[in-house]
Amino acid sequence: MIRLDSISKQNGHQILFIEASAALHRGEKVGLVGPNGAGKTTLFRLMTGQEQADEGQVSSDRGITIGYFSQDVGEMSGRSAVAETMNGAGPVSEIAAELADLEAAMADPKRGNEMEDIIARYGDVQGRFEELGGYELEGRAREVLAGLSFSQDMMDGDVGALSGGWKMRVALARILLMRPDAMLLDEPSNHLDLESLIWLEQFLKGYDGLLVMTSHDREFMNRIVTKIVEIDAGALTTYSGDYAFYEQQRVLAEKQQQAQFDRQQAMLAKEIKFIERFKARASHAAQVQSRVKKLDKIEKVEPPKRRQAVAFDFPAAPRSGEDVASLRSVHKAYGSRSIYDGLDFQVRRKERWCVMGVNGAGKSTLLKLVAGATTPDTGTVAVGASVKMGYFAQHAMDLLDGERTVFEQLEYTFPQAGQGSLRALAGCFGFSGDDVEKRCRVLSGGEKARLVMAQMLYDPPNFLVLDEPTNHLDLMTKEMLIKALSDYEGAMLFVSHDRRFLAALSNRVLEVTADGVHQYGGGYTEYVARTGHEAPGLHP
Repeated sequence: MIRLDSISKQNGHQILFIEASAALHRGEKVGLVGPNGAGKTTLFRLMTGQEQADEGQVSSDRGITIGYFSQDVGEMSGRSAVAETMNGAGPVSEIAAELADLEAAMADPKRGNEMEDIIARYGDVQGRFEELGGYELEGRAREVLAGLSFSQDMMDGDVGALSGGWKMRVALARILLMRPDAMLLDEPSNHLDLESLIWLEQFLKGYDGLLVMTSHDREFMNRIVTKIVEIDAGALTTYSGDYAFYEQQRVLAEKQQQAQFDRQQAMLAKEIKFIERFKARASHAAQVQSRVKKLDKIEKVEPPKRRQAVAFDFPAAPRSGEDVASLRSVHKAYGSRSIYDGLDFQVRRKERWCVMGVNGAGKSTLLKLVAGATTPDTGTVAVGASVKMGYFAQHAMDLLDGERTVFEQLEYTFPQAGQGSLRALAGCFGFSGDDVEKRCRVLSGGEKARLVMAQMLYDPPNFLVLDEPTNHLDLMTKEMLIKALSDYEGAMLFVSHDRRFLAALSNRVLEVTADGVHQYGGGYTEYVARTGHEAPGLHP
């Protein structure tokens, strides 16, 4: 369906692909993986024809439609969300536009002499519109938007009034409604709540075209893909199986290559030792020459390219008292909308609460109340003795000094720390090499989030309040964070839509629903087993 034959591609001084090849077929669900900057987005752009390979060829079957979702959604305004979604639905939306033009022409008295041709054309176009399911299009568009957690009001309101994250959902809905022959999705799981993520998972499982996607959500990827294409050091390597199988195979391949490398190095060392020992002896000249020629002809085995996240030993958090935070009879409303009505909730030492709830249920409000970022209308919020709180929320990123570099920001925050220690910290959170010299004002949202998280964990509080901490983190940084927080001794209260993060770190669940707040002992895995659903907005 789409073939990449010996492609080479260079961006400036960076070589992305060197004679790389892969074949992608209808019905396959392909996960595209590789380190940041390896060329995943460039590969999508090559497949859609937005960029050309320097050498080699990218080809696709004649007449296939390709839908491409990227993080750059462009401008949207002046239409409702449902109209914007329908407008991108491929050929059917173009035919709908032509039908509207023909209807206007039939109502135009100045075009009376063309009426016979207009009516004939209208009949043809209407037939094609019906054939493509055009009259069901709006219903299908609303179904997709509802799956992505849009309310009816949001569907019918001006798309221009939506936040960037919701506009991304509209852009994604356009591609899903289009149902092209090949669907290329670059990070579709970003900006989605858990309910939307699970709905999208089911939608993509039922899609019968070619799916190629990237995602920083391990669980999402694992449940959908059946084939992995890895970009590494300019090459494309294909693995048959899901993401977990790919990880196992990669570790196995690394071990095998390391063993080959070690064997060859031992053999080379032995040969070189012989040459050094006997090169001055005329009696061994022929043997020495023979071995030198042999060494020249040997194809050198490269050591495996290891892509492990930098491990970092975060200092232990100071011990807090047993009572970390307590809310008593808390009422909180925004205008006429009541969020909490008499909430009682307690966090104790070593408890790790994940907060579950549909969009707008009040998850972030609860974290703000506990962190003191907002106050209750009535009731009390108290933080216990010896509690040192770390609060991560999106607004924390606005507090970085835009003129400082990443490294200067870390030095400013930790003036007593050594350079080596701070560089190791920066490396853990994806700032290696020249990245530490970037000014904070040019950092992406994800980079800012990583820097704020690095600052928080270097001098760890004993109570972490985290609102979507894994947004924008790549798989390796996320794994490092999970490992670091698994050993964390303090209390946690967090919101996340990443099921691996939820399952690995929670030991309590607070479920916020329309009919009240429910508390569950045991973590997210036990919650799923007990309730029969993975998120509060879904039912078994």
